[in-house]
Amino acid sequence: MQDIEQYIEALIFVSEQSIRTEEIIFCLQAAFEQDFAEEEINGYLQSIAQRYKAKNFAIELVKLNNGYQFLTKKAYHQVVSLLQMQRAKKKLSQAALETLAIIAYKQPVTKPDVEQIRGVNCDYSIQKLLEKELISIVGKSDALGKPILYGTSSVFMDYFGINNISELPQLKDFTDNTVSIGEQSE
Repeated sequence: MQDIEQYIEALIFVSEQSIRTEEIIFCLQAAFEQDFAEEEINGYLQSIAQRYKAKNFAIELVKLNNGYQFLTKKAYHQVVSLLQMQRAKKKLSQAALETLAIIAYKQPVTKPDVEQIRGVNCDYSIQKLLEKELISIVGKSDALGKPILYGTSSVFMDYFGINNISELPQLKDFTDNTVSIGEQSE
């Protein structure tokens, strides 16, 4: 039998997003026409992760969004971010970023709810976020007219390097109590 670990490594490498263990098992079973246990695949994944911890590799195997993906080690982030900034064709507008933040923190949320928070029409921003696959349609509300509910996508999770929404920074993380305006009364 061929070296299964290398096939798993190849699957992770070619996957644009994190690949789940179930997807790996499905691909291997289809290719080799035999069953693979989840524990066996997890053992191979641990072996791959251990191998890439060595200093001579600039990448590592990371568990993200209930799947696995090769990412650059933190020591190289500064150089890689320079390349990404240079290659970035279009960044999200301020309006799209605000819309994305509202959807991320309030999901599932309807477009009228987002517009009520922002105070402006959000059609264009939502369309761009859907095109970039940062958000997705997660259902329909029971409210009058059955408006569409939006939530973040797995691309969003991968892009921000989180496993679930609870890992998003909370408002208290941004609050700076040392800054104040005017004099404090006693």
